[in-house]
Amino acid sequence: MATGAPAAGGRGAVSARSRPRGPGRSRRWIGWGFVAPFAVVFALVFLAPIGYSIYLSLYRDQLIGGNHFVGLDNYLQALHDHEFWSGLGRVGLFLVVQVPVMLGIALLAALALDSGRLYGRNFFRISIFLPYAVPAVVATLMWGFMYGKRFGLVASINEHLHTSIPDPLSPHWVLVSIGNVVTWEFVGYNMLIFYAALRVIPSALYEAAEIDGAGQWRIIRSIKIPAIRGALVIATVFSIIGSFQLFNEPSILKSLAPNAITTYFTPNLYTYSLSFGGRQHNYAATVAILMGIVTMIVAYAVQLRGMRKEK
Repeated sequence: MATGAPAAGGRGAVSARSRPRGPGRSRRWIGWGFVAPFAVVFALVFLAPIGYSIYLSLYRDQLIGGNHFVGLDNYLQALHDHEFWSGLGRVGLFLVVQVPVMLGIALLAALALDSGRLYGRNFFRISIFLPYAVPAVVATLMWGFMYGKRFGLVASINEHLHTSIPDPLSPHWVLVSIGNVVTWEFVGYNMLIFYAALRVIPSALYEAAEIDGAGQWRIIRSIKIPAIRGALVIATVFSIIGSFQLFNEPSILKSLAPNAITTYFTPNLYTYSLSFGGRQHNYAATVAILMGIVTMIVAYAVQLRGMRKEK
């Protein structure tokens, strides 16, 4: 009996060790296999550049001794940099004025298409969306030619009609001109977001409103706009991010309006000038990190406010 107990215990241990593994462990590895390609690409193209930018922002390239660790000195310098705050204030003004105008036009276009009373709806939908398919560089060059007061459309109008249209590329009007280009480019994109959201509203809501005697304006105000609040928030957040990233339009128009568009016209243009023109890579990384933080805070605040309203 004494010799049989260990043998039984040994067989039990062997059988326990040879028991097949459950499906949970294999499923977990399969899940990681699906996630791994995205995780690798995300780490290489998103996390690694951000980490390297933070690393650069903590150093300063000096004439004697090369790169030195300076901690938060670059951030303190940026917070007292007049050119940085000037560019940030300019894109802030651009955001406050241009984004509501652009989203308002896009919403009106989407409501008109969704009403079913617009003749040639498919033609207008494609026509409004078509400018979004035009590359930003091509669109800016095209509008820059039309803005030209000596050779473009404005010059032709002034010459043939004997008018005096203000120069769109003057220091007082250049920001408005850039806003017009951006609005022309992205109205169709935002219109498509709103139109897609309007198309999924249940028709039963419209039928109930008509039975109650609600008119078209009441339906728009009480049904359509509240139903697409999520799409409005998404479009607003995307537009805010795009406004803070304003770069293509001012950088291309700079050669046409050198007296109106400075190297620090927007924070992104300022970062580009610091890095490629002034060889100040560390300080450029600092400005880029600060702009990323500002963009994240403003976009999150708008999203949070929109979500609270939706509740």
